[in-house]
Amino acid sequence: MAEFLPILFFLVICLVLMAGYPVAFSLAGVSLLFASLGTMLGGFDSAYLGLIPNRIYGILINQNLYAVPLFVFMGSMLEKSRIADDLLKNMALVFGRMPGGLGISVIVVGMLLAASTGIVGATVVTMGILSLPTMLKAGYKPSLAAGTVCATGTLGQIIPPSICLVLLGEVISNSYQQSQLNSGVFAPDFVSIGDLFAGAIIPGLILVSAYAGYVFIYARLRAEDAPPLEQEVALTKFGMAIALVKGLMPPVFLMVAVLGSILFGIATPTEAASVGALGAMLLAAAKRALNLRVMHEVAIETTKVTSMVYLILVGATIFSSVFRGFGGDLLIEELLNGLPGGVISATLIVMLLIFLLGFILDFIEITFMVVPLVGPILLGMGLDPIWLGVMIAINLQTSFLTPPFGFSLFYLRSVAPIKLKTSDIYRGVVPFIVIQISLMLLLTFQPKFVTWLPSLLH
Repeated sequence: MAEFLPILFFLVICLVLMAGYPVAFSLAGVSLLFASLGTMLGGFDSAYLGLIPNRIYGILINQNLYAVPLFVFMGSMLEKSRIADDLLKNMALVFGRMPGGLGISVIVVGMLLAASTGIVGATVVTMGILSLPTMLKAGYKPSLAAGTVCATGTLGQIIPPSICLVLLGEVISNSYQQSQLNSGVFAPDFVSIGDLFAGAIIPGLILVSAYAGYVFIYARLRAEDAPPLEQEVALTKFGMAIALVKGLMPPVFLMVAVLGSILFGIATPTEAASVGALGAMLLAAAKRALNLRVMHEVAIETTKVTSMVYLILVGATIFSSVFRGFGGDLLIEELLNGLPGGVISATLIVMLLIFLLGFILDFIEITFMVVPLVGPILLGMGLDPIWLGVMIAINLQTSFLTPPFGFSLFYLRSVAPIKLKTSDIYRGVVPFIVIQISLMLLLTFQPKFVTWLPSLLH
């Protein structure tokens, strides 16, 4: 009976989470319950319970994780001060007169907003409220409009600097060190969050370019489904340039300042995040949108998201400690090492598992619950840690977009007009899913798209 407890433990965790109970408390509660059961049956090493307080303390004093509330604050400030709204209007003025121009504007704005927040739900809801009605009113085919908004909302998984990459970078770094220690290397190399940011830049730009290219080609082939935006005032070339600079420069400058300071070693992710938070406040003040109401809303949103992240991280820490106490990590390692095909089969199985879990869990739960268990094993097989981190991020992004359970689809459905059919949303995301799968295949056969920039910076 005791040897089956790790498998039963993991299955019960998944069932409880699927039932809709709070993630953090479910992970902690079920873990401690199974730890008690395992102790009574003699199949659990209770010494692992003694490690939990120190591990939780380590989480609370981890300076890399201080970047989370700062990045959340930055993204929330850009959203609440309606800088994203102004950005969309200015981009529409510049690109709106050409077929598909509004869709391309939505992708550009979504990319910047996604990079600043990194929370799929927040980005999809914001873009759904800002841009979906405008696209439908302009005569866009409902499926194209919905697909563009949904896909754009998931860009926060891969466009740095996002919370997803901050958290994933921290976990991948720990997994990489653990894999080296398991191999007898007691002076391990380190992978930083900045390395993962650098590795994600080129794939992220490829993905955004592919999205925009698809909308552009679609509009050229079927202009009636993505018509030009009717504008009352025709802009001169000088006026278009002013609108472009006015719309793009502030948020782009902020993103470049934050990301550049990390990549070139000028600042740590936490220090850069504080610069981003201050920069977002200055942009809001320049727009005369910084007031007590906005500050209150931003503070509440930042507190909610940060509390959620830390609670889930504490719950996941208890889960992983108990799972290791059952010998679950050794069971997974034995299973993956025993697969025919070696590292290729093991990577495919793990990616498929993460993809399926993306239907029921958010990226935060998967990052803290699954990656620490499988990461050291895959990295011990010789995979590049930066490549693995980027592939996991894109894999989760694809999962959140895939019908019928993708989170992005549910978020858009919650704010979309009633006249927009759910089937239109499903049909609209299919081409973007194909684009993302194609990118994963490209990175599989050409990993240098991920590893080149980090190696250059080093």
